[in-house]
Amino acid sequence: DVQLQASGGGLVQAGGSLRLSCAATGLTFDDYAIGWFRQAAEKEREVVSCFSRSDGTLYYKESVKGRFTISSDNAKNTVYLQMNSLKPDDTAVYYCAAVPAKYYIGATMTKFTSWGQGTLVTVSS
Repeated sequence: DVQLQASGGGLVQAGGSLRLSCAATGLTFDDYAIGWFRQAAEKEREVVSCFSRSDGTLYYKESVKGRFTISSDNAKNTVYLQMNSLKPDDTAVYYCAAVPAKYYIGATMTKFTSWGQGTLVTVSS
């Protein structure tokens, strides 16, 4: 049974940094694609970043390229989202999600099947 636990959100001033963590159980990163998503108030959920180790793909939403970095720690079975140069537009609830790699067809096309609870990121101006 795949379980994901997201943490690390908080309140930060514009220009600041946060690192989100997603602790995973019941999966290995070799067999699953992992994604970070966010949903701002009154907006649809959007994909922020994904990686699939099985085929080496890495995706970043255009507006976060150069500011956000996704990484993983196999020993801790944890995925991170390092967020730098944060902007008020980055304010949202952030979620991590997973899907078996064999079903991964790209960040914006894949239906992720396992979701963690969200962690709120608030960026003040």
